[in-house]
Amino acid sequence: MPDRLRNRRRHQRVFVLAGMYNVAWGVLAVTHPQWLWQVAGMPVANYPQIFATLGMVIGLYGVVYFEIARRPEDGFVLAAVGLLGKVLGPIGLGYLIVSGQWPPATVVICLTNDLIWWVPFSRYLKDAWPRFAASLRHGPPIPTPRAIALKETHVV
Repeated sequence: MPDRLRNRRRHQRVFVLAGMYNVAWGVLAVTHPQWLWQVAGMPVANYPQIFATLGMVIGLYGVVYFEIARRPEDGFVLAAVGLLGKVLGPIGLGYLIVSGQWPPATVVICLTNDLIWWVPFSRYLKDAWPRFAASLRHGPPIPTPRAIALKETHVV
């Protein structure tokens, strides 16, 4: 099993950025739950608390992304769940737009929340797959002394 993840630092930077973005987006959605409706020119939502709750969930994804950045060798499943959400979100929004329930201007939510992250998350999953697949075959990885030393001395 590989000790070190390929492109480790690049992936760490990506997930730190994703974490910061998600926490900031979550705070915005909680403190200004009508922003999307205002930007899209829609009538304000009757129950903005639902959007604020979505903001809390997205903010918590930020914490998950920080954990992937901290331990990228072990973040495959968390990142896969994150990418799945970033694929399903646009599918749901596409349905709302095609069915006429939401205006096309709401696509802004998917550009920054989802689409821009598809490539970097996919690259991470590609690089993390060999270690994850090996862990499925052989059980949890046993860290080598080199891997332990790298984790103890690594600063993001």
